[in-house]
Amino acid sequence: MTTPRSIRIFDTTLRDGEQSPGASMNLTEKMEIAQALVSLGVDVIEAGFPIASPGDFASVRDIAGTVSGATICGLARCNNADIDRAWEALQHARQPRIHVFLATSSIHREFKLRMNEDEVLARAVAGVSRARTLCGDVEFSPEDAARTEIDFLCRVVEAVIAAGATTVNIPDTVGYATPMQMHRVIKSLVDRVPNIDKAVISTHCHDDLGLAVANSLAAVEAGAGQIECTINGIGERAGNCSLEEVVMALRTRSDHYSCDTRINTQKLVPTSRLVANITGIQVPRNKAIVGRNAFAHEAGIHQDGMLKERRTYEIMRPEDVGLERTDLVLGKHSGRAALADRAKALGYQLTPEQLQTVFERFKLLADRKKEIYDGDVAALCEQQFAALPEQFVYEGYSLSSDSGSAPTVTLRVHQEGVPKSVSITAGDGPIDGIFLAIEKLTGITTVCRDFRVQAVTVGKDAQAEVTVELEHAGQMQRGRGVSTDSLEASAKAFLAATNRLALGASPRLHPQRP
Repeated sequence: MTTPRSIRIFDTTLRDGEQSPGASMNLTEKMEIAQALVSLGVDVIEAGFPIASPGDFASVRDIAGTVSGATICGLARCNNADIDRAWEALQHARQPRIHVFLATSSIHREFKLRMNEDEVLARAVAGVSRARTLCGDVEFSPEDAARTEIDFLCRVVEAVIAAGATTVNIPDTVGYATPMQMHRVIKSLVDRVPNIDKAVISTHCHDDLGLAVANSLAAVEAGAGQIECTINGIGERAGNCSLEEVVMALRTRSDHYSCDTRINTQKLVPTSRLVANITGIQVPRNKAIVGRNAFAHEAGIHQDGMLKERRTYEIMRPEDVGLERTDLVLGKHSGRAALADRAKALGYQLTPEQLQTVFERFKLLADRKKEIYDGDVAALCEQQFAALPEQFVYEGYSLSSDSGSAPTVTLRVHQEGVPKSVSITAGDGPIDGIFLAIEKLTGITTVCRDFRVQAVTVGKDAQAEVTVELEHAGQMQRGRGVSTDSLEASAKAFLAATNRLALGASPRLHPQRP
C-alpha cells in the first residue's frame, strides 16, 4: 500500500469568490467565513487583494492578525506598490503568503500589457524577488497560463522558482482548457523545468465551460500538489473550481487518485450554507455534494434499491458531508435539548442566549407548521448570526388588498427600542405596498435590484426565504427574511437591507480597479 499524496486546498472564496457580481462582504462576514474555513481544514486562505480598496486592506490585515490554523494569503500584481501593500496587510500573520501574478499569454502580452516575452519575464522575476525579500512564502501565477505557449511558460516557471517562488500556480483564467490539455501542461512543467521540485505546482481553474473541477483533477493526476477553489464554486463569471466537489472527488475516488486532503468533509454543508447566506448566492437544488437534491431519491426503482442496499444508488454517505440521511422532524412538543442537539448537528454553535432566542422562535414556528425540518432549524439559527446591528426591528404588519386597487398596509417596527408604525395606501400589489411602507417609515428611498423567493423546506406550510438587493445613493446591500408568511418574509428582507443602508455600510471596490 502506498501512502496517499497530500493535496493542499487553497481557498479563494474571500478574494476570487467575492468578485462574483453582488457577492461583496463586509469585514464581519469575511471574518466569520475565514474562521469557518479554518474549521473546515483548508491549508491556505486567500483573504483578499489588499491594494484594491481600504476595505480589502483592512479585511486582509484583520484576518491575518486574528485567524490562525491556515496560511493567510494576499494577492498583488507584479509591482512594488502592490507587493508592499500586501505585506503591510499580512505582516502580523502567523503563516503569511504573498501571491503575485502577471499575465503571460500572447493575447495578454499584446493587448493588455503591451510587453514582449523578455519584458514579461523580467517583470515576473522582479516581482517575485521583491516579495521574497519580505516574506518567505511566495506564490506566483502566470495569468492565462492555459493559453500561454508552453516553451515560454516553462521559461517563466523556471525563472520565478529561481527567484524564490515556493508555489507556482497555473491558472486557466478564462476557463478555456480541457482536462487533457491541463494534464499536458502540468506534465510538461514536471518534465521540462529543471528546478520544479523546489516549488509546489498549483492550479486555479475557472468554470466557463463547466470543466473547472475536471481540469483541477487532471492537474493533480499530472503532478499538481495544490488546488485553488471556492466554496460553492463562486467566482468571476461562471465561477471557480468548487471546493466541495473536488475534495469529495479525491476522497470518493481515492482508489484512482491516491490523494487526500486535510478537509473535514462533515463541515462542507454547514460552510456552504454560511457562504450562501452571507453572499446571497444560493446553491442550486441539483448542485453536487451540497445541493438539496444531492442525496434525494424520488424514482421508485432508486428507492427500492436504497431500501435494500444504500450503495446501489449512493456513492457517498450524506453524513460524510454534513447532511443527515433523512430530515429529523421536530414539532411543538420537542424540547430545548432536542433543538440544541439538532442545531449542533447542523454545524451551529449557539450561545445559551442565542439558543433561548432560537427556541422561542422555534415554538412560534411550531404552532404555524405541523413539521419542522432541518432547513427550518438552519434558517432560525442563521438569524442569530447577523453581521450588523438592526436600527429597525420588524414587529408586524396588517394589510387589505383587492385586485385592481392599491393595497392598504400598516407596518409596525421598533426603532432603537421605540415602537413606530406607518399606514399607507399605495403600490402595485401587497409586496410593493410593504416596500413603500418601509421606505416611508425609515425615510430611506431605495431601488430594488433583485428579489427572490424560495421555499426553505417542503410542504404547503414551508417557510419562505426572501432575498432582496436594494440600492440607495450608489450603495448596494442585501437582505434576507424567513417566515411561513411570504409577505412577512419580504418585509423582514427589505428591513434587513435597509438596516445595512442606514448604517452606511459601503460596498467594496472591485479588486481589478484599484
